[in-house]
Amino acid sequence: MMYILIILTVIFVGVVFYLAKLVVLGLEQRADEDVLGAKDVFGKIIEQKDKAHAQKANLEHEAMQIFTLYDMTKEITRHSNEQEAFNIFRRKLKENVVIEDCQLAQDIGESFKGGVLPGEYTAFVLKSKEKKLGVLLYKGLDSKDKEKFAILAHQFALALRRLKLYKDIETLAITDGLTGVYTRRYFLERFEEEIKRASLRKSSLSFLMIDADHFKLVNDQYGHLAGDLVLKEISNIIQENVREIDIVGRFGGEEFCVILPDTDLEGSRVVAERIRKSAQKRLIKAYDSTLRVTLSIGLAVYPSDGTLLEELMDKADWALYRAKSQGRNCVVAFGLYKD
Repeated sequence: MMYILIILTVIFVGVVFYLAKLVVLGLEQRADEDVLGAKDVFGKIIEQKDKAHAQKANLEHEAMQIFTLYDMTKEITRHSNEQEAFNIFRRKLKENVVIEDCQLAQDIGESFKGGVLPGEYTAFVLKSKEKKLGVLLYKGLDSKDKEKFAILAHQFALALRRLKLYKDIETLAITDGLTGVYTRRYFLERFEEEIKRASLRKSSLSFLMIDADHFKLVNDQYGHLAGDLVLKEISNIIQENVREIDIVGRFGGEEFCVILPDTDLEGSRVVAERIRKSAQKRLIKAYDSTLRVTLSIGLAVYPSDGTLLEELMDKADWALYRAKSQGRNCVVAFGLYKD
């Protein structure tokens, strides 16, 4: 009996131990599963964190690029000179990419004879709306910076186009649409500036008033379109016979004006006669007609005839009136008749 009791006790203990072991194994398995689950969650958190860091780095990189573009554009638009704008672009370029050299040209041949690039140079055409604005010639660009270079170059092209538009608008504002010379308003501004300059330098300055003789007859006989062609040709004649530093404007109708800096009475009479003779010889083709136009010219000189703009204009106009009354197609200087 005792023997059976011992056996039953051993069996019971074994069963209890086995059941306890199963419980412990279950707990261990559950713990392992919890650990694995926690590890998986932690891994996902780390992965999300890494992605967030990568996104942050990308955003910071993109933000830096945007700020760079903004700063560059802001600086460039402060200047109206293309070379100054390019100098800013080149400085920004070297701050943001690895590059050895970069030049701006209208075309390849402007910088390299024959239009052939040396082997180490590459051309990047600057375009805006399919219009060629110029060419960037560069060398020594790090391959990893090619995309950044292209972004900066495209932004520079936009800024360059804006500068060219500003310049075109400015030109339109100060240039007579028909003849291509300065408008009356801008011409008078320049006249004031030249008088001040002549005063400071103690130098002479001459002012010519030029009028086409019998221009009304041209319009009446050949029509206003032919008259416009005649005015264009008169403008060409005047510009062909003056220096680069001289200033030509259309005063109104068929009347033109010229400022001759650093020019005295004798010098201005030579220029005026050269213009008059050139016009007298010129055959002007106006559609189906060929005609000649003569010019009457009055002139006044700073400071002998006056020191103010109004004085010089009045005296040149008086001289022009005298040229008309003397038979036209002649030059009259106020200084020769003021007494």
